[in-house]
Amino acid sequence: MFPYRLDAEITLDLLAPRHAQELYDVVDRNREQLRPWMPWVDTTRSVDDIKAFIATTLSQVATDNGFHTAIRAHGRIVGIIGVHRIDWANKSTSLGYWLAQDAQGKGIMTRACTAYIDYLFGELQLHRIEIHCATENLRSRAIPERLGFASEGIARDAEWVNDRFVSHVVYSLLSSEWRRGSASS
Repeated sequence: MFPYRLDAEITLDLLAPRHAQELYDVVDRNREQLRPWMPWVDTTRSVDDIKAFIATTLSQVATDNGFHTAIRAHGRIVGIIGVHRIDWANKSTSLGYWLAQDAQGKGIMTRACTAYIDYLFGELQLHRIEIHCATENLRSRAIPERLGFASEGIARDAEWVNDRFVSHVVYSLLSSEWRRGSASS
């Protein structure tokens, strides 16, 4: 399945050790933008930290418990999208993602999420997908809203991010609500 081509410019590439340096460089260039929302930014200080993250994601693949891909635009890594874990008993999972600042506003993440949703509902036969976004992260929240996810409410002080608690909007989408390959307007 990988690399998976979304279109002529965008591909999803299963994370592998060969991505470590390039991925670290993207994180390093985007620290200021990522830091308010991502608790791992301050502890990601070297390529070895990225290698450890990649090893964790490969363990997920090996145990059939999720996967993460690099998002490539015009051949260069511009972000990550991934399945946090899969609850097979309840046929549910959650997605997480981030995108470099210079790649935002181009529909890249919407297309990546659409491909993931198609795969999770179509191939894996899951029933429910969640996306949790910081209440103040309007760009991140726009993705599930654009894709037709329902807002289920606010998880107050849900995550400790860089010396403060961040509340999350919890979004969900059920397989019966998804029209394969198309985002809602």
